[in-house]
Formats: sequence, C-alpha cells, structure tokens
Amino acid sequence: MLHLILPIAALLLGVALLLLGTGLLNTLVAVRGGLEGYSDGVIGLIMSGYFVGFFIGTFLALPLIRRVGHIRAFALCAALASASALAYVLLVHPVIWALLRVVTGIVLVILYTISESWLNAQTPAAQRGRVFAIYMAVNLGALAAAQQLLRLDATTSYVLFILAGMLISVSLVPVAWTRMTQPAVHDAQRLRLRRLWDLAPLAVAGALLSGLAMGAFWGLGALYAGRIGMDATGIASFMTSAILGGALLQLPLGRLSDSFDRRLVLSVVAAVAAIAAILLLALSQVGSGVVLAIAFYGGMAFAVYPVAIAHLVDHLAAEDVLSGCSSLLLVHGVGAAIGPALAGQLMEWTHVQALPLYFAAMHLLLAGYALRRLLQNRHDAEDHSSVFVPLVRTTPVAMEMHVASATAEAAEVSADTIDPVADAAKDPADTPDGRQTTAGHP
Repeated sequence: MLHLILPIAALLLGVALLLLGTGLLNTLVAVRGGLEGYSDGVIGLIMSGYFVGFFIGTFLALPLIRRVGHIRAFALCAALASASALAYVLLVHPVIWALLRVVTGIVLVILYTISESWLNAQTPAAQRGRVFAIYMAVNLGALAAAQQLLRLDATTSYVLFILAGMLISVSLVPVAWTRMTQPAVHDAQRLRLRRLWDLAPLAVAGALLSGLAMGAFWGLGALYAGRIGMDATGIASFMTSAILGGALLQLPLGRLSDSFDRRLVLSVVAAVAAIAAILLLALSQVGSGVVLAIAFYGGMAFAVYPVAIAHLVDHLAAEDVLSGCSSLLLVHGVGAAIGPALAGQLMEWTHVQALPLYFAAMHLLLAGYALRRLLQNRHDAEDHSSVFVPLVRTTPVAMEMHVASATAEAAEVSADTIDPVADAAKDPADTPDGRQTTAGHP
C-alpha cells in the first residue's frame, strides 16, 4: 500500500487539506446563515449557488488548465477559494453569499479536476483501482474530519471562516512543492441525454433524484440539525455520522448490486433510504437517536448514485463508458443544484421537518420507478458487465479512474470464473459441432 501512496502523497495531502477547508465552509455557511436570520428558503437558494458553480466549472476547468498549466491553475483557484471563504464575514448579505457560493463552486470543481487529472495521469493503469479506492477514502475521511472542526469555536465568530480559508490556502503548498510532471488533459466527451435515456432510463432517474436528495443534504443538513436544537458539537456529530454511514455501507451495498439485478437493488436501497428519512423525522426529538438515524440514511443514500453509475455502465459499449459517466455526472449535478433551493422553500413554507420528508419523497420516487422498470422487464436478466466502484463527489476526469478500476475488477472476475484445468482437459469433440468452448460457452 505504501508504494502506491508515496508517489502521489503530495496530491493526496493537497486534496485532504482542500476538503478539510471546503467541508468546514459548506457546513458553516448553512449554520451561520440561520444565525443571521435568513429564512430556510433563502438559505436553500444560497446553498444551491455552490452546485450551480460546480456545474459551470466543469466547462471552464479544462480550457483553464490547458492555458496556464496545472500548478498555476491550482494557485489561481486556491487564492479565489480562500478569498471567498473570508469574504463571507466581510460581506454579510444573502445575495453576496449566493454569488460567493457560485464562485466557490466554480473554482473548487477546477481544483478537483486538477487534482484528479494529475492523479489519474500519475498512476499506472493496472493500479488505478486501488489508487481510486485510496482517493475515495481520503475524500470521506477529510469530509468527516472537517465537520469536527466546528467544535473549535462558536459559529457566530469569524474564526472558523478564517480557518477554512487557511486550510484552502495551505492545500496549495504540497501541490506547488511537488516535482511531478504536469500531465496533459484530454476532453471528456459526453453522450447526449436522449441517448443516455434510451440506453438506461433508470440510471438517469437515479442520478437526478440522488442529486436532488444529496444536494439538499449537503446544503441544508447542518441547518436542519441546528433547527431541531443541536449545538455546534451536535451538528458536527450529525454531519459526520451521515458521512461515516455512507463510507461504511456504500461498498457492501455496491457488492450486493454486483450479485443481483441492479434494478432490484436500487429499488430496495432507495426504499430503505426513504424509511431511514422517516426514522430521522420520528427520532429528531430523541437526542442521540437522530445521529443514528442520519447515519443509517447516509449509508443508504450515498450508495444510490454509484449503483446508478454501475447500472449505466452495464448498458454501454466500452468506448462509451467515459462519456456516459460524464453525462450522468452532469445530470446528478443539475439535481444537486436544484435540491437545496427546492427543499429550502418547502421548509420555509411548512416546517423544518419538511427536509426529511423531502428526502423520503425523492427516494420513494426512485424506488417506485426502479420497481416499475424491473416489472416491465422482468424477463430480461441484467448483464453485469461492470463492477461497482464507490463514489462520492467526482469530476468527469476522475471517471477515467472509475472506468479503469471497474474494467480491471471485471477482468479479474471473468478470470476467476474460468477453470483453466477443466478447459485444458476439455475435448473439442465434446461439443456437438466439434468446436472448442471456453467457460462452458461456444
């Protein structure tokens, strides 16, 4: 394991510091917005700005990197991200905050693209599956640790905003210090959405509805925890539990989807996520019970998008996998941009408990549609041509590592199903037409 980490240690450290800063900032803005007296609807719109910027940034990242190179682009974006983190306490106005969230989303997706493309180019193809797993572990670990930084000071203070800005700035140090060669960046072409829908409508629906739910979680989860009476320590535990739940259950649920029809698994996972959201509502006044409920919800909800990706890959030709995954990521991003604004308005019009009900509604819609697709095509057995790979937040560039890891694991699975001794001993005359067979198939 160490021989895999050492060559990319600088990049992984930069990513960890970046996610510590941005993970803290994301939670902090939602909590501080509530303390500033902004309504839930306004906070939802503010938090949606990040995902709008993330969507815009996917189209700006590659041209910028080609123009000035990886290190200069990273320095430029880290400076803007750090400055925007500090601007929240200097310019306290909802419109300004919404614009800052858009800027933050743009520069962060560029920073992620730089890191992921560099990581992808630095890693030999045969090792990308393991490196991708390490990268996902760094993502989840940093996001979980970032929530605990809320304990360091009161959210009414400017100190946490300064800390977020410092962490984002310091993430530049290992990237600027590294002597690794900067890679070339290639365009990630995207399949047309109509083509994507024709191939795997459930994957498109899963990506969109997952985006609607998870965007609302990232944008409003901390606000919800504060609204039900949690202090900064409780909010930190609430968000951390959801992330750790996702980390613990995503891989087991994904492996389950490799063994059974993914439509069935997606239906069950979404239905259980809806039950977990209702449980969150029921336990919201029972102290520590809400932390267990959100961990259960996170474990289910975090697995939906990766299973949708795997379901899509099952229906794509090898040459279309990268473009298809890139397009599905954009669908997920559109849902994530709409989710906080929509859920925030529902909370403002009704009650804070509209958020878990919103989570439940999104997942019930997906569970119902997945079950409908399964029943409509119950005679069609899915061809599991891909292997589940855990995902959290990625860019189109990182999908190359996903493709490489899925391809490598699928090849290993295929190799394990072949009995070389039996094949060597098999006589061609054993088949009716005298042809040699492999693994029992002509």
